[in-house]
Amino acid sequence: MSTLPALEDTVRNTCCFSDANFTRMLSMMTEIKMPAGSHLFWEGDAADRFYYIYSGCVKLSKSSVEGKELIVYMYTSGDIVGQADPIGSRTHSYTAEVLEDSVVGVIDQQDMEFLICQDGSFAMDFMKWMGNHHRLTQTKFRDLMMYGKPGALCSTLIRLGNTYGEHTGGRIIIHKKLTNTDLSNLIGATRESVNRMLGDLRKCGAVDIVDGLIVINDISHLQGICHCEHCPKEICRI
Repeated sequence: MSTLPALEDTVRNTCCFSDANFTRMLSMMTEIKMPAGSHLFWEGDAADRFYYIYSGCVKLSKSSVEGKELIVYMYTSGDIVGQADPIGSRTHSYTAEVLEDSVVGVIDQQDMEFLICQDGSFAMDFMKWMGNHHRLTQTKFRDLMMYGKPGALCSTLIRLGNTYGEHTGGRIIIHKKLTNTDLSNLIGATRESVNRMLGDLRKCGAVDIVDGLIVINDISHLQGICHCEHCPKEICRI
């Protein structure tokens, strides 16, 4: 069995579960290995399972008929992946692709519903997980739609910093290598517009690129552009 992450103040979306409820849920999971490039599920597949990421990274995306991809969520170690409204929805709204070799725990929806019905405290924790997921979705679409592509990019950089960032010397180093194409898919923009916006942010000293990693030098500048509402980190994540 993989080493379990400590449940503490973290951006992982399982932080809303108590230690006891978290352990009960994991005890009912089957652990599997997923190679990079494989898929947990495709858009339109039956939403009858939940997945816990012991190690690795998974992205949820939606594609247009023209083949344009929008990355909606990125999940990493300590996160649960699954349909956030399992009672009402029976099919997945997105495609879940494994980005790197991962170890994943799988629990059937029926087993999750059993835990919810059996224990009121588990049901409350699961409702918190659902609520956080919906708040994350709402704030992401707010950032994508309200303040243009510059606001969407700045918000995305802040979220990346909260999810993968290391704070050092007043700066935030994002320990996740992303191409400008990846960033464009995260905000629904073209790669060329991301190149231009990143160039503007670098000129004013707000961000830098060091050894292929994005470094945030002035987070307050980014917060001003996206009109940051200072949401908690479990909501302000990628």
